[in-house]
Amino acid sequence: MERCEGCKERFKARPRSEQEIKSLVSRLNRIAGQIGGIKKMIEDNRYCGEVLVQVSAAESAMRAFGYLILEEHLATCVSDKIRAGDESIVSETVELIKKLN
Repeated sequence: MERCEGCKERFKARPRSEQEIKSLVSRLNRIAGQIGGIKKMIEDNRYCGEVLVQVSAAESAMRAFGYLILEEHLATCVSDKIRAGDESIVSETVELIKKLN
């Protein structure tokens, strides 16, 4: 993938496979469905406790998605940069891990 001149977008050096993309998008679609369900619960004036259970489930699903992306990042981007001698990736990765929590 090409880099955008003059913008901050960056792209993976090793692109994801079509199957990986399909799996990740499928997970995101399920999470979007959970969020839509929560929205409907609010519109239907459902009991707060029931809404909170669904919020917790959506948060958990999103966190699991983040950990999947982190695992991929460590296995590809981080390891590639370390092999190339760029150890600055370590501090960047620590900051990313902090943001996940």
